[in-house]
Amino acid sequence: MKLVVQRVLKASVSVDREIVGSIKEGLCVFVAVAPTDTPQTISKMAQKLCHLRIFSDTAGKMNRSLSDTGGEALIISQFTLLADCQTGRRPSFAGAGDPVSAKELYLQFVEQVKSFGIPVQTGIFGAHMVVRLENDGPATFLLESA
Repeated sequence: MKLVVQRVLKASVSVDREIVGSIKEGLCVFVAVAPTDTPQTISKMAQKLCHLRIFSDTAGKMNRSLSDTGGEALIISQFTLLADCQTGRRPSFAGAGDPVSAKELYLQFVEQVKSFGIPVQTGIFGAHMVVRLENDGPATFLLESA
């Protein structure tokens, strides 16, 4: 599993020019599910995301988590994060999970994040989406399982 996590002031995702998810301050999270991911992977990554201390405290240090701040999460599936671009000119997506099991694990991830009391919005799995965000910092983090 691979997550690209961006601390945002606001973010939204649209499908067919209609906003399907939007948040104010919090995290915009792009999620890619690998074939080796399991429910245990999902649980571990959700916990890591919700407790990752990437928000500033009163001293300006990254010392607060999404759980601490009461922020929101916009979680968007993005299998292209698992693309292999090492050879040739076209990315290979052989490292991405099959769509059926990937969708199931993605939805489990969303539910796990919600279980930590985080308000969550999502995109639509498998849809062509347009994402708009204001990155705060900028602050962008890559989280990988294993």
